[in-house]
Amino acid sequence: MIDFHCHLDLYPKPQTIIERADQSGVYVLSVTTIPKAWPGTKRLAKGRRRIRTALGFHPELAHERYSELGLFDTLINEASYVGEVGLDGSKHLREHASLQRKVFAHVLKATERAGGRVMSIHSRGAADEVLELLRPRDAGVPVLHWFTGGPCELQNAINAGCWFSIGPAMLKSKAGRERAAAMPRNRLLPESDGPFGKVGRKILEPLDAGQIVPVLSELWAEPVSVVRYQLMENLRTIARFTRH
Repeated sequence: MIDFHCHLDLYPKPQTIIERADQSGVYVLSVTTIPKAWPGTKRLAKGRRRIRTALGFHPELAHERYSELGLFDTLINEASYVGEVGLDGSKHLREHASLQRKVFAHVLKATERAGGRVMSIHSRGAADEVLELLRPRDAGVPVLHWFTGGPCELQNAINAGCWFSIGPAMLKSKAGRERAAAMPRNRLLPESDGPFGKVGRKILEPLDAGQIVPVLSELWAEPVSVVRYQLMENLRTIARFTRH
């Protein structure tokens, strides 16, 4: 079982969530939203061999935490993964679009300078802009989390070599299932996006990311066992790109 995008540090009781994930054998990518959160979030997973902690700079916080770019540069060599980073084109953030771009461009440059990383990327309302900033750089492997772009944007992302992480909340909508069906099977990973990801009133946690398996089984017209095998193969493949 895999959860390739989860905010472990933002649950009310993170150690409870971590313990359940560990006991269930879930491989978790624990993403952070600001550089200052990375050391403490990494400590949460100390001794948990299936949890990796990503160094993040969330676009919604770029205008508030711009001063932490230097800290990102300091920490990048210690981090195996980068995330959550990217751009957000939501209406309430448009006034900060220029600063978001500066922060994301800086993050990509620092990541490229460090030799590249697997990156969990936020692209809501800004998929083509994300690809535009990714294109000139060799910053590593981009994994677009909870992708919400249209068919053309999705095809552009596929052509650019992007991976995708998808969760139960995304697959609740017809549009989400259509996007998932169009994504390359060998570049797909499960996620929960907990505690932000929800199904009904239930806040998702790492174990819940596996709920996508029966949905993909239906979309791919393949047995559940085939879907599980493919997702684990995808994890093994992307793990080869990591430095630690």
